[in-house]
Amino acid sequence: MADRRRINPPLGPTSVPTFAPSPSAPSIAPPPHRTRQPHEIRKIFLKTGLTPSASGSAYLELEPSPLPPHHNTSLIYPPTPSTLKITCTLHGPRPLPRTIPFSPHLLLTCTVKFAPFALRHRRSYIRDTDERDLSVHVETALRGLLISERWPKSGVDICITVLEGEDDDVVGSPRTGLSEWPTMSILSGCMTVASAAIADAGIDIVDLVSGGVAAIVRQPNPPSPLDRRNVNVTTDNHTPAQIVLDPCPSEHGDVLAVCVVGYLRSRDEITEIWTRGDVDSGLLLLLSDTEGGGGGKGSAFEMLMDKAVEAAVEARRVLEAALREAAEFKLRKKG
Repeated sequence: MADRRRINPPLGPTSVPTFAPSPSAPSIAPPPHRTRQPHEIRKIFLKTGLTPSASGSAYLELEPSPLPPHHNTSLIYPPTPSTLKITCTLHGPRPLPRTIPFSPHLLLTCTVKFAPFALRHRRSYIRDTDERDLSVHVETALRGLLISERWPKSGVDICITVLEGEDDDVVGSPRTGLSEWPTMSILSGCMTVASAAIADAGIDIVDLVSGGVAAIVRQPNPPSPLDRRNVNVTTDNHTPAQIVLDPCPSEHGDVLAVCVVGYLRSRDEITEIWTRGDVDSGLLLLLSDTEGGGGGKGSAFEMLMDKAVEAAVEARRVLEAALREAAEFKLRKKG
């Protein structure tokens, strides 16, 4: 029996009809290129206390990717900037229902959900495997943050909604990116915004967790002289590779490996680490020798993890500034 109370939207993406000026005009925009230095992350906007009905809330937004300086405005598919927008609400701590067994620790429940319009391909209302994986990783990262012994017989619910996610492909282009690369950047943002919401709720924590992501990528063009600080290596097809912080999937031609961490700066601990990709043994040795690993003493995995920690330290500065600003606002309001 059909559902007559709901008008289901189309499954695929829709766009307003446009008219090409001439058949010879290009219809696809070229992919954007990275203009930041490899050790530079995008600007982060973070603000807390946006949902009055919740115990704690936060909103995070990344700087969109810059468009080409002289992009063609007559394209059928004009270039669109890629960015990340995440909101988080926290409810609790509150007493557990009587049907749940006694727990001497605080029960944490984390839910990550994509908005239907978050990605280029419309998401369904039912949670899929990607959302469940993100929820498990974020919950694991936050468990090492809370002092759960101080909240017995209590529970807290964290709801994270991805309003806009990064896409790794361009509209109308034949290039089909892998869906796991944008997931890593989304996980990094989810950990940072959830930590801000927990601090906004006033829950006892040992430190602030910030997410950082680093990747080994191949650039479509050879690096410029300004990029001498990059880690340049040569793979089997003689394409230069480098390690970059805070990668945007649409800005890189090929992503070899990605690592995301949840880092506690004051305690110097990693509460969550997730790595994807395949790096062969030859690339590992070349990366170790290039950065002075002492003839293979280090590994590319450790180097990639250290770069992800550097990105987390940079995000930690924004997190501290946002919480300091929120605390000062609350003190002025009370005074």
